[in-house]
Amino acid sequence: MFSDELKTFRRLGFRHFLLQILNFASVIASGLMLWKGLGLILNTESPIVVVLSGSMEPAFYRGDLLFLTNPQGQRYHTGDITVYRVPGAEIPIVHRVLETRDVVIPFDNSTANRVISNRLAKLKLPPGEHQLMLTKGDNNHVDDIDLYQGLEWLDRRHIIGKVRGFLPYIGYVTIAMNDFPQLKYALLGGLGLLAVIQRE
Repeated sequence: MFSDELKTFRRLGFRHFLLQILNFASVIASGLMLWKGLGLILNTESPIVVVLSGSMEPAFYRGDLLFLTNPQGQRYHTGDITVYRVPGAEIPIVHRVLETRDVVIPFDNSTANRVISNRLAKLKLPPGEHQLMLTKGDNNHVDDIDLYQGLEWLDRRHIIGKVRGFLPYIGYVTIAMNDFPQLKYALLGGLGLLAVIQRE
């Protein structure tokens, strides 16, 4: 099956093999640079995410690919679809903003200000103005407070981004690779092998 490729590989030698490895590494590095560059431009740690559950149906289905931005000065509004991650959770969640609340954490330490600070102590917000958010999946019956792991509200630092667009079902490849790790290793191994034995 691969006899022609092996003969070609033996004929071209070790230097060609190293050159192919370097070419493959440069393709991987270019992809990572593109990913990080998009993240910097769009102000988000993850400019593209895949919907992993049905909690946002019928707006988004499992396997949809979402494109995110997180403009620094832009406020979030009720109805915006956000992707957030709470501390201690590995997988980001795609849900709609149900309610927003503006709070000001005072700089002084008066009794009234201590009451406000105590209610929001779990968020550990610095003094200043903050926008807090409560979210809910369109297909869920209750809001996400149980998902917040002890927090009552989300703060801006928990938000990865706002959904700006999507491609339906494209993300199923990612889901399949996560559900079946052998498929992921076979695909990556096959791509690496093709890059190494490629003649050009």
